[in-house]
Amino acid sequence: MTTTREATATGRRLGAAALAVLAAVSLAGCAGKDRMTTGSVSRDSSRSMATMSGQELAAGVDALGRSYAKNPKDMNTAMRYASALQMNGRNDQALAVMRKLAIDYPRERQVLAAYGKALAAAGELEPALDAVRRAQTPEYPDWKLISAEAAILDQLGEQDEARRLYGRALEMKPGEPSVLSNLGMSHLLGGDLKKAEHYLRQAVQTPGADSRVRQNLALVVGLQGRFREAEEIATRELPADQAQANVAYLRSMLAQQNTWSQIRDEERNTN
Repeated sequence: MTTTREATATGRRLGAAALAVLAAVSLAGCAGKDRMTTGSVSRDSSRSMATMSGQELAAGVDALGRSYAKNPKDMNTAMRYASALQMNGRNDQALAVMRKLAIDYPRERQVLAAYGKALAAAGELEPALDAVRRAQTPEYPDWKLISAEAAILDQLGEQDEARRLYGRALEMKPGEPSVLSNLGMSHLLGGDLKKAEHYLRQAVQTPGADSRVRQNLALVVGLQGRFREAEEIATRELPADQAQANVAYLRSMLAQQNTWSQIRDEERNTN
């Protein structure tokens, strides 16, 4: 049977793993006068990429790779290619693409932001923090970069400062689901599952929340032993293939420290 203490401890461990992804997600839409999203893809395109099947995403990566090979200095293509590589789990390759682009465009704000994303996804947190801060413009701050900085600080154990920055981002962009999700995952990392659920439920109920926010809520609910509810959250309003992928993600996360087995055993004992 899963105890509150065990779930909380597991929450801290899984929070650290989830935040490694979260810092990269936070950088979607980072600065630029054209309100750029991940890898300079439009907001709608970014969302559709996030919902692609594995096969579709792989095909997209191949197509972008061919375009990139023809002209590696094309900023837009390189950032889209790096973003697609990250979504396909090829973080080292994405970082190599963005490192080269940062050398070619050392003063471009959007390039620095995307480079920070690639560094965070590859686990290079201190350099990622530096890149994100250099991408920020003090006289015209970007709430996405503030939230991304906070997510990196969370991973570095500076949670008080991270939550202060999440609050600042929410002042600039009230009700923004990505920031609320980040704040919820920060509390998961701190072991406060109830507060994590509170913020993630706010995020899910806000227009613009995507599948990744719902996955985070499902994880927090599952860690509290409510697996059936977690599975329903993970699959709500999704095509069958993506619903299955979300459940697989949920199971893989909860499987750490035998949490999945503990939850299923507890369900059997209550039936």
